[in-house]
Amino acid sequence: MQEEDKGLYGKISSIIYTNEENGYTVLKLETPDGALVNVVGTLPSAYPGEELHVSGEWVTHPTHGLQFKSEFAERSLPRTKEDIYSYLASRAVKGIGPATAALIVDKFGDKTLEVLENSPEKLSGIRGISLPRAEAMSRDFRRQAGLRRLMEFLCEHRLGPLLAVRLYRFYGEQAAEVLSADPYILAAPHIGGSFEDADRLAFDLGGDADSPQRCRAAAVFELRHNASNGHCFIPTEKLAAATAQFIHIETEAAAGAIASLAADGTLVRTSLAGRDVCYLASLYEAETRVAERLIAMAGSGVPRSDVEGVLDALERSRGVKYAPLQREAVRLAANSRVMALTGGPGTGKTTSLRAILAVYDALGIETLLTAPTGRAAKRMGELTGREAATIHRLLGAAFAEDGEGVVFSKDAGDPLDCGAVVLGECSMVDISLMDALLDAMPPEARLVLVGDADQLPSVGPGRVFADILKSGAVPSVRLTEIFRQAGESRIVSYAHAINAGECPPFTANRGDFFLLRRREPEAAAETIAELFSLRLPQKMGIPVQDIQALSPTRKGPAGTAALNRRLQAALNPPVPGKNEKIFGEITLREGDRVMQIRNNYDMIWQRVSAGGVIEQGAGVYNGDTGIIIGIDNAAETLTVDFDGRIAELGFDALIELEHAWAVTVHKSQGSEYRAVLLSLADAAPRLMTRGVLYTAVTRARELLIAVGDESAARRMVANHVQSRRYSGLRIRLREAREK
Repeated sequence: MQEEDKGLYGKISSIIYTNEENGYTVLKLETPDGALVNVVGTLPSAYPGEELHVSGEWVTHPTHGLQFKSEFAERSLPRTKEDIYSYLASRAVKGIGPATAALIVDKFGDKTLEVLENSPEKLSGIRGISLPRAEAMSRDFRRQAGLRRLMEFLCEHRLGPLLAVRLYRFYGEQAAEVLSADPYILAAPHIGGSFEDADRLAFDLGGDADSPQRCRAAAVFELRHNASNGHCFIPTEKLAAATAQFIHIETEAAAGAIASLAADGTLVRTSLAGRDVCYLASLYEAETRVAERLIAMAGSGVPRSDVEGVLDALERSRGVKYAPLQREAVRLAANSRVMALTGGPGTGKTTSLRAILAVYDALGIETLLTAPTGRAAKRMGELTGREAATIHRLLGAAFAEDGEGVVFSKDAGDPLDCGAVVLGECSMVDISLMDALLDAMPPEARLVLVGDADQLPSVGPGRVFADILKSGAVPSVRLTEIFRQAGESRIVSYAHAINAGECPPFTANRGDFFLLRRREPEAAAETIAELFSLRLPQKMGIPVQDIQALSPTRKGPAGTAALNRRLQAALNPPVPGKNEKIFGEITLREGDRVMQIRNNYDMIWQRVSAGGVIEQGAGVYNGDTGIIIGIDNAAETLTVDFDGRIAELGFDALIELEHAWAVTVHKSQGSEYRAVLLSLADAAPRLMTRGVLYTAVTRARELLIAVGDESAARRMVANHVQSRRYSGLRIRLREAREK
């Protein structure tokens, strides 16, 4: 059999496992020579009796041995009476079991499936089958037939079957028709194909290089691609040029496509500060709504409150002395509907926030605390002694039915039940998430925005917090005084030096900031692994779970990918009885530290105790970290403990996980760790920036050890060229304020 490397042909003997959600299937295929072969892959609605011609590759599973991994499959319905019975008896069609299958096949023989699809009324002539039941059987069979035909259509064009599952989920029996009319629907986010896949299909179907459809699709793709890089809009002339270059057409053709998209509302073309710009419609609406709501909140008053007495009482009871700027922040929070509080490490943001919460309590204002990520929310809760939730969880996030983005159960029609919302780590919030939060705010509620404006901006589009502060449209306080206890920390003082453009003096290794010089990246990676697994736990008593390795980059010998391989080998090596799953280029193993890298609003989780389940919910979000506590290779599932929330993932969802002993600085935003091991090695210039170094240093609470070449740190401090983001929020806020 192994010599048939290009494919296998045979008849499905049995189904071992299938995931109804995504079609992932494990089956036994009987080849013409009578051999039984395990076949795995995306084969939705596959049943015994069907004939398969699969192409792919042979792989060796650590538990199940040799099996054939299907990439493409041509499927044929069973043709003989015996095979049709096997197919229907396996409950391939809802409402038909072994007994009913025997009656139907006995009556119609090898014409059974034709009758089932086209003449269900004939089935009602069989005793026990009513006409409504026969019609229901026929509908289910036609659904499966439609999916099968769609898969066959895609396979003819060398497109994977998983795309067929997604297309059928959203477009049903019209999927093939929709796809033929617009092949570029493949590249839409809810389907997940590449533009190259869509383009190849379009050409296969007779499309032209400069067809309006292709030009329009390329322009939309460019806008989406740039949104993923942080841009809310693109200047029209740049969009036309980028589109033309992307698909090798004339700029005039691209400009015509942009005009067409603007005319039908797919994108918004507008003037911003005298410049012709283009937005995806959703981002334009989000940006304009955020500006309008913030201006409305900043312009509406609240009853004046004298908080001086409350602050004096807090100073006495808590043994603190509030600095003038901290008192000003509390006054603003008490007497404004919206305010922003920013400052670097050690400047008293947390102390100010606690005072604001105490004043809100004194005023009888019920306050909700929220942050962009699970780690940031957990940290916020620990610092304030109150419950804090992620924005997604607070707003009840879920996938939109059409697959285009996310919807929230909390909005203007069903707002949050509170008098104030405090949003922490605001620099991480993109324009769409800020729009959703503002939409869910009760009409008279207050909003306090807290963050460090000098940290890296959000992963998503916009530079929301920086734009709000720079606009001057929202009352704000920037804390600048470093308090004595914090000032004794080299982590704090070096962070402020970096932010001011001064490279820390790496000559003195003492206190809480150290540099271990390693000129070669491989040596740096080896040292980080030794520190992580041996020296910090054994010599300094810092548990492994309190240590985090950071790097500006994923690539290279000292990037996160290589570091995670080293750290897995040192911290969680393979041992007999410890299950693992090879996925792509990595091996996931029970005991591994992992991070969720995509929002999954539908993932079910449970909190359990000795007495059983104490809480159940849905949603695991980008940046959540956890430990793999179970891998079931037979059931194709992996179980992760996300800080007490136990979630089970199908193997098809493993693309959403990556190892997390080492993470990029960007991924560490919003988190704080007891000890940080920072890899200082060369990387792409866009990653070797002052903001990246500043963000990395401020992730450490008690200890930071930089390992590598200090010249890399010097280059980062000197590189203060911030990546430009096309965002119109600051301009909109400033223009609205000046009206």
